Amino acid sequence: MAGIYIHIPFCKQACHYCDFHFSTSLAKKDVMLEAIHKELQLRKDELKDVLIETIYFGGGTPSLLSLAELNKILEVVQEQYTVIETPEITLEANPDDLSEAKIKELAASPINRLSIGIQSFFEDDLQLMNRAHKAEEAKHCLEIATQYFDNITIDLIYGIPTMSMQQWKENLQIAFNFGIRHISSYALTVEPKTALEKFIRQGTYPNVSEEESLAHFNVLLEETAKKGFIHYEISNFGKPEYLSKHNTSYWKGAKYIGIGPSAHSFSKTTRSWNVANNALYIKKIQEGILPSTIETLSLDDQYNEYIMTGLRTIWGISLSYIQEEFGEHYKLHTVQCAETHLTEKTIQQEAGIIKTTQKGKFLCDGIASDFFKV
Repeated sequence: MAGIYIHIPFCKQACHYCDFHFSTSLAKKDVMLEAIHKELQLRKDELKDVLIETIYFGGGTPSLLSLAELNKILEVVQEQYTVIETPEITLEANPDDLSEAKIKELAASPINRLSIGIQSFFEDDLQLMNRAHKAEEAKHCLEIATQYFDNITIDLIYGIPTMSMQQWKENLQIAFNFGIRHISSYALTVEPKTALEKFIRQGTYPNVSEEESLAHFNVLLEETAKKGFIHYEISNFGKPEYLSKHNTSYWKGAKYIGIGPSAHSFSKTTRSWNVANNALYIKKIQEGILPSTIETLSLDDQYNEYIMTGLRTIWGISLSYIQEEFGEHYKLHTVQCAETHLTEKTIQQEAGIIKTTQKGKFLCDGIASDFFKV
């Protein structure tokens, strides 16, 4: 099984915290979509021997596209690839794009999963982040979307310096009240060269507190557990049968291709990424050239990838798998690296499977780096 990620590099406006690749000008939208169609055609042989199980429209803001534009991309995928009968097809969307008419259109299309960028249900938070939607729009779109879509995930951000613990709990409760079955939740991070980083450096916005983020994270774990959510990846929580198939395939090391500027691809032994420049991407694709950089992964790289993704999930990392795939030396290395973290109770080991404990979840990336082969 494999997946296809399609990056739509357009947004109405720039969120202060975002470092993803996008443009706020739609002037080249049509020619960009033609380039995306052509890249799908150019890369069909990369997945000729596998079934496509998931298709994911990310960005940027894919919900800026019309249904006809989305359907055309899906038609190209169906023409060029072997797709299972009912693939999981996810569309990232912002509340301000989801009118009742748009939601009804999407519900009648092959798209069967919505990922809605709520971030917060509080107006002050949205303004600080420079989100394009209002708090009431967020609630209104969920009122409608939940009538037409069974499979909805929402994004929520915690650790916002001005967000009280009570507000964070209210954000979660509002999501629960709407019957949302999947939540992706991330700590506010300060990425280089973003507006947020500039504001903090200038002293016009308070810095992010790791202590407050951890407190919000622990409440997130507690409250989602009470509601029957499975915490299956560090930032992802889903009810049974509603875990993201597309993202799970990433974490389990499945093959996928990324289409569009800045999109990444993975094939177990290679990793590649497209140029993060719209004009250059279009030019190269029109010339029939894939505008990508390819990295061949060494055995150390493949091991590190397995550790990094596996420790983020409920499935953890398997010592027997490490021995089979990488050899006895890597298994011994893993066992040795685990000793300190087992003592500190940030990981646990049972039946040859190593997972992070609740104490270790928030520290997962640092723990994984301690296992890396360099």
